[in-house]
Amino acid sequence: MGSNLFEYNQILNQLKTYTNIPQHLISSFSSFTLLIYQSDQQNRFSKPMLWIGIYIALASLVCTLAMVADLVHGIRNRKLWFPCKYFTLNAASLSVIAVTIKLPMDLNNSMSGRMDLDAKVGSLAFMCTMMANTLPSLATMDNKELLTNIIALGVLVITLVVNVCIQINTGLLSLNHHEERLDSNEEAKDQSPYMYAYAHRYGIVATVYVGFLLMLLIIYVCSSIAILKSKQILNSKYQGAHETTLNDVQSDTTGILTVDKLKQYVRNYWIMAGTSSPVFVTACSATTSASGVICACGASFPVLMLYFGFLSDYKSDYKWSMLVIFLTQFIGVILGSIAPISRCFADLSFNMSIIWMWNHINVFKVESYWTQKLCDWKHSSIPFLVSSRKNKIIVQKLITLVMSICIGFQNMVVVACKMIAFIPIFFVVSVLCCINGWKWMKTVCSSKGAHVLVQHRPAQLEKFKDLRLYILTLEEDIEVAERTLEGITKSVNLVIQKAAKNQPNNLMKLLQESCSDFKGNVTTSHAEDCWSLTLVTLTTVAISLPDIPDELTDRLLSGVSEGLVYVTLVEETFNASNDCLSMQKAAKSLWVEVEVYHKWLGNKLRKLAPQVKTAKQILECFRDTSENMTAAEVERLNICANSMYRVTQTILLSDHPNINNISQEELFNKLTTRIADILAACLSNLPRVIAMKCHTDVIEKREASAHAAARLLGETMKIINTLQDHQLPRLNTCEVFIDNGVLI
Repeated sequence: MGSNLFEYNQILNQLKTYTNIPQHLISSFSSFTLLIYQSDQQNRFSKPMLWIGIYIALASLVCTLAMVADLVHGIRNRKLWFPCKYFTLNAASLSVIAVTIKLPMDLNNSMSGRMDLDAKVGSLAFMCTMMANTLPSLATMDNKELLTNIIALGVLVITLVVNVCIQINTGLLSLNHHEERLDSNEEAKDQSPYMYAYAHRYGIVATVYVGFLLMLLIIYVCSSIAILKSKQILNSKYQGAHETTLNDVQSDTTGILTVDKLKQYVRNYWIMAGTSSPVFVTACSATTSASGVICACGASFPVLMLYFGFLSDYKSDYKWSMLVIFLTQFIGVILGSIAPISRCFADLSFNMSIIWMWNHINVFKVESYWTQKLCDWKHSSIPFLVSSRKNKIIVQKLITLVMSICIGFQNMVVVACKMIAFIPIFFVVSVLCCINGWKWMKTVCSSKGAHVLVQHRPAQLEKFKDLRLYILTLEEDIEVAERTLEGITKSVNLVIQKAAKNQPNNLMKLLQESCSDFKGNVTTSHAEDCWSLTLVTLTTVAISLPDIPDELTDRLLSGVSEGLVYVTLVEETFNASNDCLSMQKAAKSLWVEVEVYHKWLGNKLRKLAPQVKTAKQILECFRDTSENMTAAEVERLNICANSMYRVTQTILLSDHPNINNISQEELFNKLTTRIADILAACLSNLPRVIAMKCHTDVIEKREASAHAAARLLGETMKIINTLQDHQLPRLNTCEVFIDNGVLI
């Protein structure tokens, strides 16, 4: 029972004691008991609303940070079309977005304060901003994901629109005290249209946002249809360029992939993957440009709200959290609008040709890829659930009619988006043309400049002649600007140069011990052998020697740790059999145990047998311990123990003249050399790994694959040069080992 009701009952009981108060009056007061009870209950139920408001603000902050992260990522990587890396359309983001728009979804709470209405309408602006930001992420999805996410977004947006329309109709989005003032103030009757618009301005703004949201949803659907066909076109062109690149490599008579050749190879695939990226194509499309214009218009209303200073007067159950929500989402709208607005000019950074300008000025031209998928669906055969021929004809004609309407609607949307996108493009093109014209006039008027224009222009054209072969576009008549080719070349060079600063120095020092004199007896290993497991096993024996200083063992651990990163890449590239995958998994698990805890299968390395002193005894101890474990039921233990047994048994049976009297220092040096030999032979395959990493059949992953290849090339340039200078044999995974597992 609430405190108000308790106090009210006390007053009623006290009134009953007075004889001069009429009973019907006391009965009238008693009838208010239920209302007071309901009020107390409502107050009790509304207490958590403050924390719900804070929860909404936190969800808004998460979305804002994700949009800012995409903004920073695009600037750092010089991708001014700002691909969606962190803030994408998926189940998780849709769940967070649903939390951020709870205020306009709320139909029950009366939000009559200015701050309350500002926050509610501001959430609609925030929703428009988030939709404009996540639009390019549609290109990263396969067909099933695309359909699922579009349906989920459509349900969310339509639900939001319906709720907002209900609130507009019921008057929840209006200032009631202005309406009362309008009714009571005789002098205001002459200004009733103005006062009515002022009182219902939030409803008017909300109506505009409803239009924006529906337009953005339509843009999402139309873009999805175009993405389905554009991926097919781009994939076909990519495969053709890929075949050309492979033929160029195969025609190379030397057969050696040097660092310079790898740079050219990576650059070609970088251009192919970048220009044929569905994200890039979507970000440069007319629909994305139109969404940027809508986002810019939507961002203007929160700015006006903040300008007029309506940051007070919150009367809802959310209390002061409304101010936090509004400010958080206001910041999100301002920062989140940068990327969508910048995408309006993404084409300008890609092209400035006359043909390109004409295609955008001719806004009534709709390219085939916008409607080709709908045409395919229109003429495709579908399985019928009806057996009657007459019914089949009716169904087929109905589908044809629906698809024809959809094609017409798609054309109308594309034309409308081009008209919207033409506004900022025309302004920027006009400014850039004036600037370029002024520079050209200054160059022509200068005799020195004219000489440069005549002499160096052909040289620049010749420089980028080969690069143009790898530019992939949806339209054949696109002529790419030279600065675009320069920018692409610089971007791949920057990735390589940045990665070159992270050279594996400890690995290089270890390899130098092998490259000076490669003495390994190269034989083909058994199917159960793998690079990484043998390296981990040899390293385990080496660092277990108690007489070896910690400096040497730490250096060896660091070198092998850096080397295993690239050894794993070689293994994953060339060998994917089940046996090798099991051994690679066992090697990764064992290496964590060895490197971090200095243990081997749960045993402390230097305390495995305290009474053992000589190197031979240590080897025998490892051999005997592993022999007893080879029957273990656990697969990982069995694999690791079997590898240790083969390694130690091979060393003990080697033809070393002093194997019985070998010292720990000699054994450590011998093992270090053999570890370096295996690393050198394995890493001689790195050029092929880099070349294979440049290409992938998955169109959504090609850009990331080319980026990974460029980064790997930058990190391993010194290794490749060192190994190629010493002409070490290039072998596939599991081809270089000693008899039963180790080079001796």
